[in-house]
Order: sequence, then structure tokens, then C-alpha cells
Amino acid sequence: MPTPSLDALPIRRLTLRDLAACADLSEDRGWPREEHKWGFLLTAGRGFGIDDPRGGLVAACVLTEYGTWERPELGAVGMVLVAERHARRGVGRRLMRHVLSLMDGTPLTLHATENGRPLYEELGFKVTGRAEMLMGRFTPGGPETGVRTRAATAEDLAGILRLDEEVFGADRTPLIARLPAFADQLRVAEEDGRITGYAAAWPNMDTHVVGPLIARDTETARALITSLAAGTDRPLRTDIDVRHEELLAWAKARGLASVVFNSVMSYGSHELPGDWTRRFAPLTVAAG
Repeated sequence: MPTPSLDALPIRRLTLRDLAACADLSEDRGWPREEHKWGFLLTAGRGFGIDDPRGGLVAACVLTEYGTWERPELGAVGMVLVAERHARRGVGRRLMRHVLSLMDGTPLTLHATENGRPLYEELGFKVTGRAEMLMGRFTPGGPETGVRTRAATAEDLAGILRLDEEVFGADRTPLIARLPAFADQLRVAEEDGRITGYAAAWPNMDTHVVGPLIARDTETARALITSLAAGTDRPLRTDIDVRHEELLAWAKARGLASVVFNSVMSYGSHELPGDWTRRFAPLTVAAG
């Protein structure tokens, strides 16, 4: 029986049953397997994939939607991967066009590598910002911030959700409500009983990723990172908006080194909603 062409292979929804296949696809492209992150994204968002008749996946991506259930206000696209043996044959373009069709004009955002950026530009995405990935072992030191942080409790969730929606510009409840189970640490900054920032550290291979990081100001962001670092013996990794120059300089002075820059791209909107001055780092570049 002849093998069907790639264009004839259907695009289907992915589920947690596809977790191993998604991780295999990551590994095929030289990425870490990241099963913990894949499981989180497939639960909080919608995964799409194309099955390979020979086994595994030809391609996959994840779409995470924010806003109301009936009318999303923003979608984040991530984990766009095509198996090496099927690369440069239009599969990624087809998968992205499927997502664009499903969202029907709803604004989209994604973080693009230099290799992926030309495809997204061809599809109508525009560069609206940049993020710098930092990684390394955090070295405590420097002046104390004076900002009080503590471990988040169940009672903090409503306040975290309110702050997150105000800063992010859209309701992310399905994502943020899963943080206590997904992250190893979830901490808040507080002043006079009011939450002024929050941050999580979640496990990714041999590192802890700091994200999301939302804070009233740079001093609060520094305090949250310092408190998360104190709770782990792993290297830290985070993706900081390059406009936060002061925080980037401080993090590098504390032992984190620049790894790569990614372009923040938008479709259907000139810029992301919300308040970028308080949005320091995404939960993950795959979901915003």
C-alpha cells in the first residue's frame, strides 16, 4: 500500500496519550524531552498533531487560549515542531495555517527562534518585542531589597488571578490555576496584605525555570527570584523581556548568563495587551 502524501495526512487533536510521542518529537529535533512541560500544555491548552504512518508524529504544536471560554481574547502558540525527516516540506506552515483558521481573527502571540521567524513572518506575524533567555547558578549577594516574599497558599489564588489578569491583559485562569500542581515553588510578594507580585519555579530537565514573573517593580522581581533561588539547588533558567534592562543586568551579576534571544511575535495585534512594565518573564515561551 503506498504511503500517503504529507498533505493528505489529517491534523488531529493531541491528548495526554500522545505525551511520549510529543517528547520523542522534541528529542528528534535536538530539544530536551520536556515531558513535564508537554503534559502541562496539553492539559491547559489544545495540542494539534499529524501522525506519521510509520509511527510517531510528523509534527505538533500547542495553542493556549486566554479570555472567556466562548470568546478568547488572545492565543499563544508554542512547541511548533516538525520531525527532521519531514522538515522543509511545508508541514509547519500547514499546521500554523490550521491554527490561524481555528482562531478566526483572534490575536495570537508566539516566541520565535531565528530559524522559525521567516515562516511566521510569511504567515503575517510581526515582531513586537524580544526576550533574552538566561541560565546559570544563582549567586546570592548585593543589597537587600526590603520586599517581603512568602510561599503562596490556597487563599492567595484569587489574588494571584486578579493580578495576573490585570498585568497580562487577559484571563489566564486555566493556566495559572494549575501552577500549584505544576511548579515546585509558587511565591508571592506582599505589602500591607496586598499581593504585589508572584513567581513560580518549575522543573525542566536539570533546571528550574522561573516563570511566570509578575511584579510591581524591579525590586519586587529581584526579591521573588532571590527567594525562589534559595529554595533549589538546581541552575535557574528564565526568559526576561529585554526592556527590563535593570533586572537583566542584576541577574547576570548574580551568575545567570545569556543563552539566546527570541523574537516575540504577534498576529492581528500591534502589541500584547496588559502592562509590560510589570510583566517580567512568561510562564513558558510556549504559552506566554
